[in-house]
Amino acid sequence: MGKLKVGDEAPDFELKDQDGNTIKFSDLKGKYPVVLFFYPKDKSYGCTREACTFRDSMSEFNELNAKVFGISSDSVETHKSFAEQQKLTFPLLSDVGGKVRKLYGVPSTMFIMPGRCTYVIGPDGIVRHIYSSQVNFANHVSEAKTALEKIRANAETAEE
Repeated sequence: MGKLKVGDEAPDFELKDQDGNTIKFSDLKGKYPVVLFFYPKDKSYGCTREACTFRDSMSEFNELNAKVFGISSDSVETHKSFAEQQKLTFPLLSDVGGKVRKLYGVPSTMFIMPGRCTYVIGPDGIVRHIYSSQVNFANHVSEAKTALEKIRANAETAEE
């Protein structure tokens, strides 16, 4: 599968979180909007800042009824240590080997470093927004919140 675009159906996947629980994307579809933020590495400067910015905004994501997941190629054990150290309140999914990263078409930086890319997926499983920036860590959070607010506004308009 090539690079995902807005309007595409989000590919299904199954990954373990930092507690060893299996998370299936198909279990969320039809229930919640989902934010998937792919990041290069646990405990690195930029990834720590990005994860903590998501953590600090979780009340807003909860108000929008959204589920947030961080995804990197780190192991379940590394994710557990990182989540505990930073008091993260959302699941970190272990994509060892980068299979889901490839499935979503997350770009690499300079062909070697895993990219930093956020996907906002509507409750219908359709990709509604994609934001990719290796250095603007906080923008991943603000972009995701703006996209979720649009999803909610469109759903409210459709109900009227």
